[in-house]
Amino acid sequence: MKKWRMFFFTSIVVLSLTVTTDLHAADTWEIDRVRSKEVLGSEDFEIIDEYVAKCVRELVTASDLTSTAKISTLFLSRSVTEEESASAQYTEQFLEAAHKHLATGFELAAKLETEKHQSIAVVNLLILIDGLKEVRLADLAIARLDDDSMVIRYWAVHAVTNPGIIAKLNSEKTKPASEITVKLLQLVESSSDEILVLMSRFAVGIDVREGEELLLKIANLRISKYANWDVEYEHLDSVVLNGLCDKLASSPNGATVGRSFGRLYSCVIQRYVKGRNILSAAQKGKLASVLTEIERSCVSRILEKPQATIKRALEHEDITSLLLEHSRLLGDQTRAGQLAEKLGFDYGTNADGSRRIEPPGLPDPPEELISGD
Repeated sequence: MKKWRMFFFTSIVVLSLTVTTDLHAADTWEIDRVRSKEVLGSEDFEIIDEYVAKCVRELVTASDLTSTAKISTLFLSRSVTEEESASAQYTEQFLEAAHKHLATGFELAAKLETEKHQSIAVVNLLILIDGLKEVRLADLAIARLDDDSMVIRYWAVHAVTNPGIIAKLNSEKTKPASEITVKLLQLVESSSDEILVLMSRFAVGIDVREGEELLLKIANLRISKYANWDVEYEHLDSVVLNGLCDKLASSPNGATVGRSFGRLYSCVIQRYVKGRNILSAAQKGKLASVLTEIERSCVSRILEKPQATIKRALEHEDITSLLLEHSRLLGDQTRAGQLAEKLGFDYGTNADGSRRIEPPGLPDPPEELISGD
């Protein structure tokens, strides 16, 4: 896990490096001349094609991050024209060339000598696709969504789930919206937590039926991880819970969404309570951060009144008050919780067929966690 995260953060440097637009001016003067034209002709189309091809080749073979950053910055800055009258012509030709040469770029990347260089090249190409934010390039990233490398998969997912892509998928009502979501559904169990964050945000933003299904699947995965006491990256739970809260207003399955919200929030509270003597300070701090954020951003919104009982209980390490608030909001054996009543959900049925009004209890921590083995 640490190794992939190091690679992941290294790849981000590509985006964070800045260069001035006059770098490699000798290589860009022709494309800049085309970008300044009001009407384009066949010769201009050839220049666009050649420029895109050259950038992709250089990106695949670049040997250092500085070169990669320069190429990417120049490429993205020249993906649009300066003249409004030629915008449609220029954009169409640039994207057509981008699709063709990026596809070739992936083929070239596969022929590089080492697996490391192949991976770096593929990531760089995916970052370029991500920067263009064009639905017509989505198939190139979709083809790499199930890559075994979590770094490659991360950038493939990022390229088809970024806010620019979501906006275009929703406005154009295009087929790829469902295609992407269905593909992501197949990858939930095998993806890293960082990738699940991207999926969760996409699931909330995308306007297709499968989006809610994707978010619920991620929530159920997190619930099972809490039950097994192998949770990491608690930030994901904030994203998922906020997403479920956002879905409540528009979902035709509000009770199902509410149940997932209640169960996951209960898991976070119960882990904090049951693990208070065995979890590290950092782990408890992350759980506390999730609990207070969701109390402020979601619970207060649902109950239409500011809530701060959980925040105060955590600040004073008052476990009794925390448990009482858990019962008030989420329910116990004697009463349904206020959130359940407000949203009209329960937790399924008991063995006797009666309606279950309390969330499932979190199992006690495993012995190896208690003993520290």
